[in-house]
Amino acid sequence: MENQELIKQVTERAQQWLTPAYDAETQAEVKRMLDNPDKTELIECFYRDLEFGTGGLRGIMGAGTNRMNIYVVGAATQGFANYLKKNFKDREQISVAIGYDCRNNSDLFAKKSADIFSANGIKVYLFDDMRPTPEMSFAIRYLGCQAGINLTASHNPREYNGYKAYWEDGAQVLAPHDKGIIDEVGKVKVEDIKFEGNPDLIEIIGADIDKVYWDQVHTICIDPDVIKRQKDLSIVYTPLHGTGMNGIPQSLKLWGFENVHCVPEQMVKSGDFPTVVSPNPENAEALTLAIKLAKEIDADIVMASDPDADRVGMACKNDKGEWVLINGNQTCLLFLYYIITNRKKLGKMVGNEFVVKTIVTTEVIRQIAEKNNIEMRDCYTGFKWIAREIRLSEGVKQYIGGGEESYGFLAEDFVRDKDAVSACSLLAEICAWAKDQGKTLYEVLMDIYLEYGFSKEYTVNVVKPGKSGAEEIQQMMVNLREKSPKELAGSKVTLVKDYKTLKQTDGEGNVSDMDMPDTSNVLQFYTEDNTKVSVRPSGTEPKIKFYMEVKGTLKSVADYAEADAAAAKKIEAVRTSLGI
Repeated sequence: MENQELIKQVTERAQQWLTPAYDAETQAEVKRMLDNPDKTELIECFYRDLEFGTGGLRGIMGAGTNRMNIYVVGAATQGFANYLKKNFKDREQISVAIGYDCRNNSDLFAKKSADIFSANGIKVYLFDDMRPTPEMSFAIRYLGCQAGINLTASHNPREYNGYKAYWEDGAQVLAPHDKGIIDEVGKVKVEDIKFEGNPDLIEIIGADIDKVYWDQVHTICIDPDVIKRQKDLSIVYTPLHGTGMNGIPQSLKLWGFENVHCVPEQMVKSGDFPTVVSPNPENAEALTLAIKLAKEIDADIVMASDPDADRVGMACKNDKGEWVLINGNQTCLLFLYYIITNRKKLGKMVGNEFVVKTIVTTEVIRQIAEKNNIEMRDCYTGFKWIAREIRLSEGVKQYIGGGEESYGFLAEDFVRDKDAVSACSLLAEICAWAKDQGKTLYEVLMDIYLEYGFSKEYTVNVVKPGKSGAEEIQQMMVNLREKSPKELAGSKVTLVKDYKTLKQTDGEGNVSDMDMPDTSNVLQFYTEDNTKVSVRPSGTEPKIKFYMEVKGTLKSVADYAEADAAAAKKIEAVRTSLGI
């Protein structure tokens, strides 16, 4: 039976969108939903306001309060502008930087936002075309802005778009500003939005920022001599139709790589992403054309960036010459191993360096850091937390790299979000270093496992769309808290960490406090055999994520397939224990 009360509520909300405050096209779309006897779409579009969360907005494009459109984006921008004017009331001229990606409507949302900021007396630096997210972060710092926004839905499917809010340090907003902005956005009504811009306060930027940014990225090169020796390293790169085409080939060339092959079909800007099911470099399917080209030219490495060029995916040849994907945990592992090993080897360490990983990322990184006497910090998922660690130690300790299992890495501190431009450039250097020793990237990975221990990681995404899905996800977390598993795959759970309460409970039931900067809806389970399972609802997609890491034994490279299969079997047993 239909929920008549809910239908009544969404109908009343939708009818408010039939007023002259909304354009004719939007009104027609809303009227179509109201007239449809099937109220499913109407409910999905109007059952709630698309939440302006701690990172901004992300949702499906379309008409409605729960969709990405100029009115939802406009309210977010007006609220952000109001907060900036309160927070920087003594500043003569507040300024913001605005970037956007290749997605449908990203440029429209960016220009509307520029109009709204400028109508509120705020100076706007607007990129002339799509640019990588990290370049927008860089521009905030370089231009001395107080904030910035980026119109992107990162690696989400084509029907999505998003709005990321940044503060003056170039990082996505954290407390207290996140809550302050949310409060202001919540007060905005459509009639409050100042859509009529002031052109005198909008400055178009582009090539001038590109050059400074690329030059800065080049400064993180660790071993330029190895690149000179291996400048013919054969690289295949794809931007997956996105912003990486405006930065990554140029950066690779600046670093000295002369044999870069871009996938031509995917060097076409398109928010429809016509050559992939989903523009996510984490998915094997997205790298199909790149690997095809790599086989044709016998390349050394395949690399891909997502639509806003903050994540990097990669593939390389294994010991049998077969192309295999390198997962996000292995990616982070390779970067930090190379940075630590070669900075030490070349005498570039001064003793105050630190690296950062997120709590759901592989623990092998901890082994590398500890063995090399490098400080390693754990933080929450999301690069705003890595940026926070950089900010806390600015001028005191030197950040040399940090990453997360979801294919994001940041090797520098002049950007404060994950950066595929610098990551792809550094990845090429790692491959050049490996080739200089007669090795492949795959063999370097095996070297790491042999020295620091083997682990296998696997993430299960349980997708629960819509209103009912959100409620199911919430209930799953409640159930896990009330009835925590006592064992996983036959191994006793010896520690449970609850980041929502900041309490941890050991196997004997002893409870102690956890030291974290804020609470988060995350649970972690650790077992006697060093299995780690982390559970968290996604902050940007309708899913709950189960991150699993199991340990194994690897005595030689020849044993890898056997160790990997045994670990995969163990992961299946963990899934059975969790009922997923």
